[in-house]
Amino acid sequence: MFAQVFRQAARRSATAATTKPSVSLLSQRYFHVSPLTLEKLNVTGLADKVNLSGQNVLMRVDLNVPLSKEDDVTVTDDTRLRAIVPTTKFLLEKGANVILCSHFGRPKGQIIETGKNGRLNPVVEPLKGLLGVDVKKMDDCMGEEVEAAAKGLTSGDVLLLENTRFYKGETKNDPELAAGLGRLADYFVMDAFGTAHRAHSSTAGVADHMELSAAGFLLDKELKYLKGAVDEPNRPLCAIIGGAKVSTKLPVIESLIEKCDTILLGGGMIFTFYKALGYDVGNSMLEEDYVELAGKLMKQAEEKGVKLILPTDVILADKFAEDANTAIAKSNEISGDWMGLDVGPETLEVFKEEIGKCNTIVFNGPMGVFEMKPFATGTITVAELMAEATDRGATTIVGGGDSVAAVNQAGLGSRVSHISTGGGASLELLEGKELPGVAALSEA
Repeated sequence: MFAQVFRQAARRSATAATTKPSVSLLSQRYFHVSPLTLEKLNVTGLADKVNLSGQNVLMRVDLNVPLSKEDDVTVTDDTRLRAIVPTTKFLLEKGANVILCSHFGRPKGQIIETGKNGRLNPVVEPLKGLLGVDVKKMDDCMGEEVEAAAKGLTSGDVLLLENTRFYKGETKNDPELAAGLGRLADYFVMDAFGTAHRAHSSTAGVADHMELSAAGFLLDKELKYLKGAVDEPNRPLCAIIGGAKVSTKLPVIESLIEKCDTILLGGGMIFTFYKALGYDVGNSMLEEDYVELAGKLMKQAEEKGVKLILPTDVILADKFAEDANTAIAKSNEISGDWMGLDVGPETLEVFKEEIGKCNTIVFNGPMGVFEMKPFATGTITVAELMAEATDRGATTIVGGGDSVAAVNQAGLGSRVSHISTGGGASLELLEGKELPGVAALSEA
């Protein structure tokens, strides 16, 4: 993902955008989850209120798992599948019929047979193994055939609906799709934290057609864990923010300045900050339109007494490829056609020292193009530092698909306090935004 974004952003940086963002700082945001959010009904409360035996429960989950590039079928990381197991098994133990609902990729209203934007067929067998029950897969997510299948469910059955984004109206919170999903069950459980920040038919609109709607264990845990870490952290609080594009991280960086003691930056976005400092960035990725805003953020952090730390050295490459010639350079000594693709060894020593001082650490976004081995050291090292921090008693949270993938690839998933299943949702929660998929739930 980082590599793909780098290519796209590098191309875009060659031409200036016609509309520049305002140079004024973004409106102030806070880290809290509103009291309204925390008073939402959860799945345990739902079971206390209703006898779920024989009842259909529509459960919105996030089944967006990566597939093997070799066959476009084999699931290569089942983290998100494992994440839905506790809530699903709880409902099955209560005698409910569980109807699983998810999008898969971005098919944009088209029916795509295979691949990351295609049908949900690749997750069926893995789900059967994880849940220990049969999983019947439908080829649609609404309509007469699906409704008939839903009505025919008996106690403890699991039905998997087709990719909701085969309907273009899904991402527009189309009322017809929401109503179609609503005809399948009387109760709704939202357990897709990764899409809770989207007001879609299957995440928000469908709740209007249910008797009761509740948060699953995963969603409930994400809200409480992230809220606790940022609202009442065991200080010092450190945020490690990476990723390719500064434009997607500016709001969260600004919010972090209001809460954190230390912020460590990495990834492709650092070059926009370097440019704000007057450094040459060579052929590194750069978002020219955000240079002034980056400068203002650095000034804001200084005024707040927050340590906003940029890498002091970077790994350079003469081309965007795994077999590129590489070199290490100070951050203010980049020139020519060289491009920065990872943070350097001196930087990692600084990061080690800073992380070692902190008792709560949030990691969101890779430090470099970690998909390529020569540029993976920064991200893997940060993952190792997170594990070491956990071992000494710190609270560590990893969020964002690329960050989670890196931690899991390093075999360190069990050595962090919490792995968040939501990238954008985690960021928006950190920004203090209301999540539509949570706002739509019933009161506790």
